[in-house]
Amino acid sequence: MPAPIDPHADLPTARMGPADTSDPAGDAAALPDLALFDFDGTITTRDTFPDLLVAATPRWRLIAGRVLMAPIVIAYRLGLLSGIRTRAALVRYAFSGLPAARVAAAGAMLAATRLPALVRPQMQARIDWHRARGDTVVVVSGNLDDLLAPWCAAQGVALLCSRLEQADGRLTGRYAGAQCAGDEKARRVRAAYPREAFAQVHAYGDTDEDLALLRFADHATWRGAPWPAAT
Repeated sequence: MPAPIDPHADLPTARMGPADTSDPAGDAAALPDLALFDFDGTITTRDTFPDLLVAATPRWRLIAGRVLMAPIVIAYRLGLLSGIRTRAALVRYAFSGLPAARVAAAGAMLAATRLPALVRPQMQARIDWHRARGDTVVVVSGNLDDLLAPWCAAQGVALLCSRLEQADGRLTGRYAGAQCAGDEKARRVRAAYPREAFAQVHAYGDTDEDLALLRFADHATWRGAPWPAAT
């Protein structure tokens, strides 16, 4: 799972005052900034995808899955299998044929009862700071909308994330389109938020799946500190 952020690390210094709109040389100062946040391991202290799996999967599948899925989980932890392929396998096993409403209800419950305790105080403060400045704040995550959409709605921030495919109200066990990870994160941001609409772009991440997002930013933060590639 993603390595934790140092909770004592200082976030990079950023412009705290209002944008200077008095410069007649251009319109950039009048534009808002864009703030992009990975969720698991960046906003939160740990990966929350397993929480949704446990909460939504029928008990008999969980019991059998401890054996059936063990080789996949071990391969992931040894670095032999990517997070994208691991999540796809777990989703296929856990959610195939389940009512979509079951997973959505589990996600809403976790968003209300478990996620608040997992949010890093310094990252909540950073989200609040961006919102107070009038920046456009977006969570960009490979996790599922069933879990993240309720939390983002409560925060008043936008969301780009992975979604599950469904047919006739039941989940197929596949993702609806590509997982929102790696290069797909940057692709979705470019499609939804054209770079020319923003004065500056800030990005926050903690794993290799966030690197494309960090490269897109003017100010990139990696595990609570300025990203070395951005210095």
